[in-house]
Amino acid sequence: MTLSKKFFALTPLCALLAAGSAQATNGMLMEGYGPISTGMGGASQAFDHGTAAMAQNPATLALGSEEGRLDIALGFLGPKVTSSVPGMPDAPSGGTAYTMPAVGYTTRSGALTFGVGMFAQGGMGTEYAANTFMAMGSGEPVRSELSVGNVIIPLAYQVNPNVTIGATLDYMWSGLDMQMAATPMQLGSMVTGGTGQLGGAIGAGALNSATWARLNFTDTDKFSGAAKATGWGAKFGGTVKVSNDVTLGASYRLKSALDDMKTSASSASMTANPGGANTATFVDAGRITVINFQMPAVLAVGGSWQVQPNLLLVADIKSIAWAEVMKGFKMRFDSAGMGGSVSFELPQNWKDQTVLSLGLAWKANEKLTLRAGLNLADNPIPDALVNPLFPATVKNHATLGFGYQASATDALNAALTIAPSTDVTSGTGVTIAHGQTNLQLMYTHRF
Repeated sequence: MTLSKKFFALTPLCALLAAGSAQATNGMLMEGYGPISTGMGGASQAFDHGTAAMAQNPATLALGSEEGRLDIALGFLGPKVTSSVPGMPDAPSGGTAYTMPAVGYTTRSGALTFGVGMFAQGGMGTEYAANTFMAMGSGEPVRSELSVGNVIIPLAYQVNPNVTIGATLDYMWSGLDMQMAATPMQLGSMVTGGTGQLGGAIGAGALNSATWARLNFTDTDKFSGAAKATGWGAKFGGTVKVSNDVTLGASYRLKSALDDMKTSASSASMTANPGGANTATFVDAGRITVINFQMPAVLAVGGSWQVQPNLLLVADIKSIAWAEVMKGFKMRFDSAGMGGSVSFELPQNWKDQTVLSLGLAWKANEKLTLRAGLNLADNPIPDALVNPLFPATVKNHATLGFGYQASATDALNAALTIAPSTDVTSGTGVTIAHGQTNLQLMYTHRF
C-alpha cells in the first residue's frame, strides 16, 4: 500500500473509533494521552512519545525517527463515584467501566512529519439507579454522559537540528445524554426565561405542587449522545534543544469552536407529577439545545533531561482556562407539544486549573523501559456548585508504565493511573466521593 493510500485509509477508521466517551480527570480533560506520556504523569511537551503528541504538543512529532509509525491504543477507564446525604442510603454510580479506543499514524518526508489520528479529548458522567435518592422518588434512573472527540490532522517541521515546530487542525464533536431529577424549587432556580404556552405554565407555577420534575434526553447508542454537535479546534507548539541532554517545549490549544449540541425535534422530554401523583401526569416532548458548550484553551510548557543514556526525567506545567468556558451550563427546551420554550442554566463558575506533571523513564535493557510519574492538580469546581451528575473533582494521580520492544518494528506500551478518592460537599448538602483507576494499552508498528 502506498503512503497516500495508508494515510487516507485510516481516516474513516479514526472517525468510527473516535465516537467513544471518556471519564476525564483534569477537570474534563484526560490526565495523559497515550500510555508513554500517561506513564510519566501526563508530561508531553519536550520528548518523543509517539503519535499521541498530536493531542498535546504536535512539534514533538518531529523528534521521532524517519520511519512511518502506527499506534493503536485502548483505554480502560474505571471511575468510582458515590453520592450521599445524611439519613439516606448512599447512591453509588453504576458508571464504573468505560472503554476508549485511539489510533494515530504519522510518517516523515524530509523535514516534514504528518499524519492523522483520533483521540478522545475528554468528558464526564455518572449513572445512578432509580431507587436512589438522586431519582427524587421518580422511579427512573438518573444519569449523564458527556464526551468530546477529535480527528486530528498534524503537521510538524524540523527547522534545524535543534528546533521543531508543529500545528494541528482538529475536527471535533461532542455528545451529551442526561436524565436529571429535581424538586420544583430546584428546577425553578435554574429557569432563566420562557416563551409560549410552556413558558407561561412554568412561570405561573404549574409544577409547584409536584414532588419531582425531570429533564430527559438520552439514547442507547454507546458511541454518541442524544444531543450532538460538531466543530473545530487547533493547537500549535514548538521544541528547542538547549543542550545535548536538555529539551524545552511549549504548546497552546485554542478554545474549541463547537456548534450548539441539539437533540432531534421531539426526543427530549420534561415530566413531573403535579399534586404528588405516583407517576408523571405532566409530560411534554421537545428538543434540547445545549448552548455554547466549549472545551477550554490550554497553555503548556515543559522540559526533558536525559540524565544518563538510560534515564530520562520530564516535567510539564499547564494552565487550563476553565473559567472562560464553564461559567454556566445553559440549555433550552423547545416544546413540540404545548409550544413555546424554557431556558435553564446550571451555574458552574469553574476556576482556571493548574496541572503539574512529573515523570521518569528508565531503560532497564534494550527491550524494556519502565516509567513512573505524578499528575498534581487543584479542583476547578467550587464546592458549593458541584453537581453529582458532573463530578469532575479528581485532583492528584500516581502513574506507572512500561514499554517493551518486541522486535525492530513492533512494540507494546502500557500505563496505569491511580487517582485517590476526593470528597466534596455541594451547596445542597450532597457529599460526592470520586476516585479512578485507569489503564491504557498501545501497540506500535513502524514501517
